[in-house]
Amino acid sequence: MSDHFTADDLMFKPGLMKGERILITGGGTGLGKVMAEACLMLGATVYIIGRRGGVLDATAKELMDAHGGKVVGKACDIRVPEAIHDMLDEVWADGGALTGLVNNAAGNFISRTQDLSPRGFDAIANIVFRGSFFMTLDCGKRWIAEGKSASVISILTTWVWNGSPFTVPSAMSKAGLNAMTQSLAVEWADKGIRFNAIAPGPFPTEGMSARLNPDQESGGGGGYRDMSSNPMGRVGDMRELANLAVYLLHPLSTYVNGQTIAIDGGAFQATGGNFSGLRSWSDDQWKAASEAIRATNDKDRAARTV
Repeated sequence: MSDHFTADDLMFKPGLMKGERILITGGGTGLGKVMAEACLMLGATVYIIGRRGGVLDATAKELMDAHGGKVVGKACDIRVPEAIHDMLDEVWADGGALTGLVNNAAGNFISRTQDLSPRGFDAIANIVFRGSFFMTLDCGKRWIAEGKSASVISILTTWVWNGSPFTVPSAMSKAGLNAMTQSLAVEWADKGIRFNAIAPGPFPTEGMSARLNPDQESGGGGGYRDMSSNPMGRVGDMRELANLAVYLLHPLSTYVNGQTIAIDGGAFQATGGNFSGLRSWSDDQWKAASEAIRATNDKDRAARTV
């Protein structure tokens, strides 16, 4: 597949998302960028949110050069409720209410829980748990005040059903969003606001591979060399995730509400889909993984200051 989607990669008719206004947190890279591209191709106006303004601007230009349409990048730290509010004021002023929100921004890394610091825990929980809730709440207040319908998707993992050793902050935070999805699906359904979630298996991205598989060599599997335990024997195809997200965002899927849908090739049923296999790692392996993750984090921090 090329660097960008073509019409043959999406199962939906052209123009399906015309008139839709979609905001995707963490939309400048990885899975967020993939979903942004799919929505754009189908006619939506797309806002991509993240902390690195330069990355967002580059992604917006790249996608519009490839497909036309409108993608707007907005730098925003979703850990700060006031920053969210100010950013959403700008989005609403740029064309009215959003019709869809994708809570995609995340962070994760493998670690023995006894090695975690409060700062390490907060690095995940403040984005995934608190940030996604603040974003949802601010959008929700606006939709309710204006009497607008909307669809909210949160990108979770199958760990929300069984936990995951060695990624405890993520497992806790994602489980919280799963509870939010089910709770608000009921509380706000009569207001025309519905909630669903997607629980992806391995869809290789650079950030995921570097922090969740730091001992793996990056290659065709993006750091996932051995997929023999997956019933389908492979990682996910980005087109598959994009098509599912579009379906859940579109108004014609309105009766789908309060659901968390796994897209992992059956891995959860076969293996539990988590990191329990790392119980066999030695102290030396954990030390090497920690050093590799630290190097990746240092590189990302340097990029944010440029």
